Amino acid sequence: MPLRRTSSTREQGQARLLAEAKGTRTVSVCIPARNEAQTVGRIVAAIHRDLVESTRLVDEIVVMDHRSTDGTAAVAERAGARVVSADDVAAEFGPAVGKGDVLWRSLLASRGDIVVWVDADLEAFSSDYVVALVRPLLLDERVALVKASYNRSLGGVAGEGGRVTELTARPALRLQFPELSHIRQPLGGEYAIRRQVAERIAFEVDYGVEVGLLIDVAELVGPGSVAQVDLGTRKHRNRPLRELHEQATQVLRSVLDRSGGRPAEDAPACRPPVAALARRGVAVLAAT
Repeated sequence: MPLRRTSSTREQGQARLLAEAKGTRTVSVCIPARNEAQTVGRIVAAIHRDLVESTRLVDEIVVMDHRSTDGTAAVAERAGARVVSADDVAAEFGPAVGKGDVLWRSLLASRGDIVVWVDADLEAFSSDYVVALVRPLLLDERVALVKASYNRSLGGVAGEGGRVTELTARPALRLQFPELSHIRQPLGGEYAIRRQVAERIAFEVDYGVEVGLLIDVAELVGPGSVAQVDLGTRKHRNRPLRELHEQATQVLRSVLDRSGGRPAEDAPACRPPVAALARRGVAVLAAT
């Protein structure tokens, strides 16, 4: 049975205060999902209960379903999410080809002034995560991106998770972008961003998306615009080492492309900034 964290009374009070502080601004939680029926329902239900119905801090929950075959879409919808097929958004670009592509399409399918991304495979989740991620964006206009910081375990051993992060992403950032070397989880799937910033950035279509966004936001509005919040310990499905080779390659390519390294000849094209699509007359799925 997956572990479960419940929202604290203190954080619920914080959520109500932030809901008042947000004024006319809106918050979207977008969850990319592919075959995550075992976990996505509890994540959506917690956000819907605590942050949509109870405090109104969150205005919409959008689950971006990437061709799941295990009932992910039905589970997420029953829990309170609006489920969107990633392939149906900006269809002229063809089917979604990876995580970054799905995240890019979630900008088109959502409408919040602040967008919070949460991975769908978290085994221990609390709506406190969302509260912590949006707080700096609602209280400090200088902040453009908020990254989650947390401990990660592997096989029950604390601090041994995050192998691509520790062996690829952080060393590459330390060498090529030292101003970002203090970011503890550059590849973490829990983070929040201002829409007006996100829409000005091209998205990597694969697992290079998180580190690419981090570098690009720092370049666009300065490294001081990136904040970190501690979410404790992250529990999710760990992948065997053999499955991490391609992910590490994509992450390293994303960093090297931005530091003047020679792009790989077979590197996939980035999705263009969302702000450019209207000028090009691209048809996208309307957020409802």
